Amino acid sequence: MMDLLNNLQAWHWAVLGISLLILEILAPGVFFMWMGLAAGLAALLSWLFADLGWQAQVLAFAGLSVITVIAGRKWLNPQNTDTEEPALNRRGEQYLGRVFTLDQPMVNNEGKIRVDDTTWKIRGEDCSAGSRVRVIGVDGVVLLVSCESAND
Repeated sequence: MMDLLNNLQAWHWAVLGISLLILEILAPGVFFMWMGLAAGLAALLSWLFADLGWQAQVLAFAGLSVITVIAGRKWLNPQNTDTEEPALNRRGEQYLGRVFTLDQPMVNNEGKIRVDDTTWKIRGEDCSAGSRVRVIGVDGVVLLVSCESAND
């Protein structure tokens, strides 16, 4: 093993990099790709600085792996997630402010309403059937509503 480490060359790192990229293809998770890139950079360093010892090469690979994984995660998961539809994956929030008519009365501060093609549980003050309710909030999969008069 020490023989291999003492004779570590650029092509060893290149083979490791290619192997990690193949592993990324077989088991995708966007992790091995960055380590493969780090191995490629370690190969380049080993080629440019031929007198680099194996310890320095391994440390360079380890450091470059950490840097490329962190940089890759930041690049693939940007923090700026402003969109034209901020409630796209939060269906309940899409209904905030909308007014619906109750088909059935709310009893014990709970009931159900039909919204488009879905039935939603609602919570709020008791209201009779035919009353209009406005969605004022969302609690998980329950819409929070307030009663409005039927004549509004």
